[in-house]
This record gives sequence, C-alpha cells and structure tokens, in this order.
Amino acid sequence: MAAFLTSLSSVVEIVLVIALGFWLRSSKKFDDNFKGTISFLIMNVALPLSIFVSVLDNLTREKLVGLSGGLIYVLISFALGYLVAWLLTKAFRIRPGRRGTFINMFVNANTIFIGLPLNLALFGDKSLPYFLIYYVANTVSTWAIGVFFISNDDPTKEKGAAKGKFNWRKLLPSPLIGFLAALIYLLTGLPLPELVDKTFSMVGGIVTPMSLIYIGIILADAGLKSIHFNRDTVLALLGRFVVAPAIMIAIMLFFKNTTSIPSIEQSTLIIQAATPGLAVLPILVGQSHGDVEYATNVVTTSTVLFVVVVPILMQIVQYI
Repeated sequence: MAAFLTSLSSVVEIVLVIALGFWLRSSKKFDDNFKGTISFLIMNVALPLSIFVSVLDNLTREKLVGLSGGLIYVLISFALGYLVAWLLTKAFRIRPGRRGTFINMFVNANTIFIGLPLNLALFGDKSLPYFLIYYVANTVSTWAIGVFFISNDDPTKEKGAAKGKFNWRKLLPSPLIGFLAALIYLLTGLPLPELVDKTFSMVGGIVTPMSLIYIGIILADAGLKSIHFNRDTVLALLGRFVVAPAIMIAIMLFFKNTTSIPSIEQSTLIIQAATPGLAVLPILVGQSHGDVEYATNVVTTSTVLFVVVVPILMQIVQYI
C-alpha cells in the first residue's frame, strides 16, 4: 500500500505541472517562440548545472570506487536493453524520427526526479548507495549513448534536407559535459564553494518543472487526442515496464548463483529499471527534428502507468 501511495503522489505532482504547461499554452500565455526558448534553457544551461551539482552532492571518491563492482549488473542490463531495442526497431520497422525515442524508452529512465524519491520512500536511506550505482550508469548511458541514437534518428537527414559536415559537438552534448566536469572536479578533491553550489542548484532546480511544462506545451499544440496507445507506443511501454525490469531480474538471478547480492540492492536496481521515461526526452527529440508528439506520448503515458507498475513489481521482487 505504501508503494502505491508513494508512486501515486509522485505521478499526481508530475501530471499537475504538465497540466499547468498545457493550460498556459492553450490560453495563449506562452507564444510560439517560447517552446524553443525553454528547450535551449534546459538543455544548455539548467541541465548541465543540475547534473554537475547532483554528482558532487551524491558521490564521493570513496563511494565511486566502492560502488564500481556493482556497476557490472547495470551495465550488462543496459547493453542488453540497447541490443533488444535496436533489434525490435528493425523487426517492427519503427519509422525514422521515432527510433531514438523507442530505444531510449527501453534503457534510460527518470531516475533522479521519480526514481530517487520513490526509492527512499520504499527502502530508506540505506538504499542510496545502490541507487547511486544505477544513477551513474543511467546518466552516462543517457548522455553518451542515448543522445547518440536520437541525434542519428533525424528524419530530415534521411530525406537529404540536412546534409553537411558532421557536427562533432553532438558527441559531447552540454549535459554530458556537465557530468564529465563533475567527475573531474570530484577526482581532484577540491571543495565546491558554497556560493557556486547554491547558484548551480538554484538554476539546476528548474529542470524538472520546466521539462514537464514543455511536455504540457507539446500536448497543447498537438491536442489531448495525441495521447493514445498505438503499436509503437505499446511496444515502447512494454520495453520500459516489462523488458527492462525482466532483463535486470534475469541478471540478478544469474549472478546470485556465483555471488551474494543484498536483497535491498536487487530490489533497488529492479525498481529503477522500471521508472518512467526521461522528462527531457521530447526536448532531445525536438532538437533532432524527430517525432516530438510520439516522445511526449510515451513519456506521459509511462509516467501515469507507473503508479500501477510499482506495486506489481514490489510483489514480484519478494519472490526473487
């Protein structure tokens, strides 16, 4: 019951902020240019600073070294997730503009803004070290690999409308630079000045609400009828809620035959593997001229359905 109430509370908060963005756009409080402005602000300013501060606040050099062994489970699950998702894009002929979203839905999750509060509510502070394992892998996966699939899924390129030199900056998007800068700063052992920490935290704190407002704007432009369960949406949701946790469960069962895995660790990793899609996914897709309505649809539906998935997973975890 606690799991259900916690997940319900998280989902309601998210839906209300999306509804705010929807209302502000529908009532013409936001003009046509605001969507592009908010996208630039999140991706190039707020998100890099948010990631930078999150890494320094949640990790130390000792934790980074101590958790390195547990990363193997998560890295294997991500590798298998990418492989399965890529094969399914071929098998089901997912069309250009949706492939990057489809693959990311199988692998990368909204760990910080939904996964963290839920994990702390379900398992307490003692689960934080195991959450950090997933968080670090998810962050690297999203900004080093996930973004690569999205940027290379630009349908305008396939139509010959965006030819030109290769953009090397796409290999190092701003959020990934923020993560790498945080790791370098962490390894130097230098303290972050309080003024800088507070400033970065304040600016980085707008990422979640602004990303959800952006989703609301997209929904307002597309209309509520854009939320639907077509074949590609259902497949993406199955990847997020069935395939990803199933892969993690299989890995846990395999390694339990050769090593001892704390029950709280396996529970944490399995729950994190099923958290909803990234809130910034529609923004990433929009920057690569992909199907933003599809990305918005899968993120919104995965967020709402998550309230049903968590209690089911909590029951399954007890028998592993």
